[in-house]
Amino acid sequence: MKLRIVSLSVLFLALAVMPASAQFIIYNNGPANGSVDAWTINFGYIVSDTFTLASTNTVSGFDFTVWAYPGDTALTVDWSITSAEFGGTTYGSGTASLTSSFISSNQYGYDIDSLSASGLNVVVGAGTYWLNLQNATTAFGDPLFWDENSGLSSASESAIGTIASEAFDIRGQGPESPEPSSILLFGSGILGLAGLLRRKLF
Repeated sequence: MKLRIVSLSVLFLALAVMPASAQFIIYNNGPANGSVDAWTINFGYIVSDTFTLASTNTVSGFDFTVWAYPGDTALTVDWSITSAEFGGTTYGSGTASLTSSFISSNQYGYDIDSLSASGLNVVVGAGTYWLNLQNATTAFGDPLFWDENSGLSSASESAIGTIASEAFDIRGQGPESPEPSSILLFGSGILGLAGLLRRKLF
C-alpha cells in the first residue's frame, strides 16, 4: 500500500511540473465596435494595421472582428506580417482557415462575428509590424468587412490610405509554464492521495 502511495505521489508531482508552451495575447488593439464602420478585406482590397511587441516572440495566431452578410460565414483569409503597410520585409504570410463565432447583429443588418486564425509560426523581435489581411473567402461569396474600433494601431486601406484602426489581437508563444490542466490534474491527484491516506490511517 505504501509503495502505491509513493508511486502515485511521484506521478502527480511529475505531471504538475511538466512544462508546456503557453499561448497568450501579446498585442490587443481593443474590443469590437460593430456599429461605426468596417473595411473590405476581399475583392482586391487590403487592410493593414500595426502592432507593437516589447520583446522577441513567436506569433502563433490572431483574432479579429468582422461584419458579414446575414447567414454568411468567413472561411479563409490571406495574411502577412510585414515591416511596412502592404509591403517591405515579409516576416511571414499564408492563408489561414478561420474559426467563426457569432457576436450579434448591428443596426445595419450585418452579423458581427469574431474570427480566429491559428497555426502561424512567425518569429519577430521587439518592434512595430503590420498585419495585412486580404482575399478573404466566405461560404456564399459575399464581401467581408474588418470592424473599425479606432484602437491604438495605425491603419491603412489599399484604395484610400490612412483609416482608423480595426478590432484585433495577436497571439504568441510565451515562456514554458504549467498549463491549467496540469495544475488541475495535480490538485485532483493530491485529493485522491489524501483520500487513500485517510482510508489507511483512519
